[in-house]
Amino acid sequence: MDFRARHWRYGLLVGTAFIAGAAVGPSLGSLGRAFAQDSSHTDMYQMLKVFGDVMQKVRADYVDPVDDKDLIENAINGMLTGLDPHSSYMNAKAFKDMQIQTKGEFGGLGIEVNEDKGVIKVVSPIDDTPAARAGIKPGDIITALDGKTLIGMTLNDAVDKMRGPPNSKIVLTIKRQNIDKPIEVSLIRETIHIQVVKSRMEPNDIGYVRLSQFTEQADTGIKQAVKALKQQNGGKLRGLVLDLRNNPGGLLDQAVSVSSDFIDQGEIVSTRARHPDDSQRWDAKGDDILNGAPMVVLINGGSASASEIVSGALQDHRRAILIGTPSFGKGSVQTVIPLPGNGAMRLTTARYYTPSGRSIQGLGITPDVPVQETATERPSFGGEHEADYNKILTNQGGTGTQALPPRTDLPPIAKQIPEKPPEDFPKFDPAKPDDTDFQLQQAVVLVQAMAAQKSASAN
Repeated sequence: MDFRARHWRYGLLVGTAFIAGAAVGPSLGSLGRAFAQDSSHTDMYQMLKVFGDVMQKVRADYVDPVDDKDLIENAINGMLTGLDPHSSYMNAKAFKDMQIQTKGEFGGLGIEVNEDKGVIKVVSPIDDTPAARAGIKPGDIITALDGKTLIGMTLNDAVDKMRGPPNSKIVLTIKRQNIDKPIEVSLIRETIHIQVVKSRMEPNDIGYVRLSQFTEQADTGIKQAVKALKQQNGGKLRGLVLDLRNNPGGLLDQAVSVSSDFIDQGEIVSTRARHPDDSQRWDAKGDDILNGAPMVVLINGGSASASEIVSGALQDHRRAILIGTPSFGKGSVQTVIPLPGNGAMRLTTARYYTPSGRSIQGLGITPDVPVQETATERPSFGGEHEADYNKILTNQGGTGTQALPPRTDLPPIAKQIPEKPPEDFPKFDPAKPDDTDFQLQQAVVLVQAMAAQKSASAN
């Protein structure tokens, strides 16, 4: 779907928040008259009357003067955020910020957050940003900014305060699992230029590509990265590791395009909306840029939305083997609807389904080969997966908890891959991923075995 169409479909940038905002619809009086003309809307009319009475009382008697626009904006945002964790309201500034962010450049700390049960939680830091370099982790709870508590603050307001001019300082107070004392992290804001695709060669002619977000550059970046790896390696690759860990999602059309880079034909994803005419299906529309070379996809609890569309499609088509830990479990699609006054609302309008008919809403994608990041994989405070949030959509219309048929194409070595690293395995060092990234090490072992198996069967 054209990004510039009136209704823009997204696989939601999970946790991305925008300031509650502006556009106000018809007056309460005109709405009331419209509903009064239809006796079936009597209850609605009564509630709108209550709303008007409450607003009038607040305007008249609240301890401090209040702005009418703020009251209406807060009410609209409350109506949307009360539906599910991913519907929200954006004023003109927030809408513009979202458009900039999906283009891969925005200001701030480089941190994806969400709100659950009144606290602000980290979904994932973005690669090579102040948040990532400071060691912010998925599942961290942000309790204060510059020493001021976030209790009672909306997610939009908290995100607004974390943004600011480049080179300005902010101190985050964080509560982390298994750490008794608050952690204070000092960060310097930057203009975030997201390099969404990174790549390098691994031993034995295996390529590695990391995709950190599904921005407008995702598909182009994947194609360029694979082309560069082939050129670097004499024109071919024996296999590829696609790293989608901590990728919070992004644009639905980019998820379809990236999937099509590796799947020749067949369904990629379908959506089912409230009205059957609004349901859609997307099929593969490209050629396999790897020419059938084996693939392994890395996922974890920070892999959400568009990441789950891609990993689910590759898994259902048996095009790739998934390794890591279960994904986030966000199986809904948001439509961004522009509103008068240059604002917009982001409304959950459909559930999406993998090619086999799975809805991963609240369930996530289960890897074919489970491998933990650390020897002591910890449960988080909650909020690390969609199922941890309040008011999530139910999982319905698909295959439910029914598992995929067992895979028969796993190489024998898959049974030998340990589910977690040894106790003395070194702490992860981003500067030394090949030595300290246990999940990546196992992914490379697996794809090398797949390549050897493919080569043997061809002879």
